[in-house]
Amino acid sequence: MTNFLSVERALRTAAPHALLEAVRSALAAHYGAHAVDLLMADYSQSVLQPVTALPHTATAVSVHSSAQGRAFGSQEPTEERSEDSGMIDLHLPVTVRGDRLGVLSVLLPPADCTPVAIRDLADIAGLLGHEILVAERDTDVYLQARRVNRLTLAAEMQWQLLPARSCARTEYSIGAQLEPAYAIHGDNFDWASTAQNLTLTITNGMGEGIEASLLTNLAVNALRNARRAGIGIADQAALADQALYAEHGGNAHVSTLLLCFDLATGQVQVVDAGSPQLWRQRDKAVERVPFEAQLPLGMFDQTDYVLQEFRVLPGDRLVFVSDGVYAAASPAGVAYEDQALARAIGAASLLPAADVPGAVLRELAAYRDANADDDALVVCLDWYGRSNPV
Repeated sequence: MTNFLSVERALRTAAPHALLEAVRSALAAHYGAHAVDLLMADYSQSVLQPVTALPHTATAVSVHSSAQGRAFGSQEPTEERSEDSGMIDLHLPVTVRGDRLGVLSVLLPPADCTPVAIRDLADIAGLLGHEILVAERDTDVYLQARRVNRLTLAAEMQWQLLPARSCARTEYSIGAQLEPAYAIHGDNFDWASTAQNLTLTITNGMGEGIEASLLTNLAVNALRNARRAGIGIADQAALADQALYAEHGGNAHVSTLLLCFDLATGQVQVVDAGSPQLWRQRDKAVERVPFEAQLPLGMFDQTDYVLQEFRVLPGDRLVFVSDGVYAAASPAGVAYEDQALARAIGAASLLPAADVPGAVLRELAAYRDANADDDALVVCLDWYGRSNPV
C-alpha cells in the first residue's frame, strides 16, 4: 500500500503535461518497472498511439491484433512475455467510469509481476486515467496523441462537444462512435445521469462541414442549458427549438431523439424530433422501435413537443443510429436498414456495449458505396436495471 500511495502522490503532484514521466519514474522506483509506456486510443478507436515527444507520436499498434489491443478490448490486464529477455510486458486498461482512454504498458521482471503488483498497477492505470481527464483542461498532450490524422475544424468542434465515447453504471453501460472520425460534422450524442435518471440525446444537424457543426453545437448546448435547469425532455426540446428558430428563422433545423430513463423502473420518456432511429435487441430478436415523429428542432416557431413512453427490461440492448447508418445504400441501392442493420446488431450480440458501435460501423463500411461520406453515428446502451428498485 505504501508503494501505491507513493505513485498516487507522484501523479497528483505532476504537471499536467508530465503525467507519463511521473508515473514512469514512480513505477521504476516502487514496482521495479524497466519501461513504462502510455498508449491512447485514436478517434476512430482502430489503433493505440504511444504518447511521446510532440508533435509526433511513436508507431501505433492495432486495437484488433495486438496484446495492447487485447487489454483495451477485454478491459483486463494482459501479460506478454519477451522471448529474448524473459521480462513480462503487462498491459493495463486506462479507463474512467467505463470511458476507455487507452492502455498503460509496464515492463517487469517475472519476480515482480505478482498478483498484488498486478492489482496495484491496474488501480494505478485507472488513477492515471482520472488524472489525464483533469490534465486535458490544461494541456493538449493527450488529445494530440489520439490523432492519426489531422481533424477538420468541424470534427474538432464535435469531439470537444461530446461527453465521452463510453460510460458505465450499475444500471447500464453505453458505447458510442462517430464516423468519419476525423471529418465528422453534424452528428452528435450526449448523456447525463443523476441518482434517479439517465438523459440521452442523439442529434443530427443538417448541412455539411462547419455550418453543420455550428448548428449542432447550438442545439446541444441549448438542450444542456434546459436540462441543467431541471426541466423535462419535452420542454428541453421546446426551448432548444426556440433557440434554433431565433437564430436561423426556420432555415436550418436539427433532428433529435431525446430519451429520459428512470433508473429504478426502466420506464422511458421519449421525444422523437426527427430522423435518428432506435433498434432493440431483446433476447435474440432485433427490431426497430418506432415512435410518432415530430418536427425537427428549429423548423418552426413555438413548436410543442409531446412525450411518448416505453419500458426497457433488464437484458435489453438499445442501438441508436443516425440516417447516415440506416439510410446508407449498397451499390445496388438497398438501404442498410432493410436487412443488414438487424444482422449487424445481432452479430455483435456477444460484444460489450463499448465495442458494438465500431462493429456495426465496420459492417456498414463493407456494405455501402465506397464513396459515401455522410456522417454515421451509432450509440449502444445495454440495460441492466436495478435488482432492488428504490
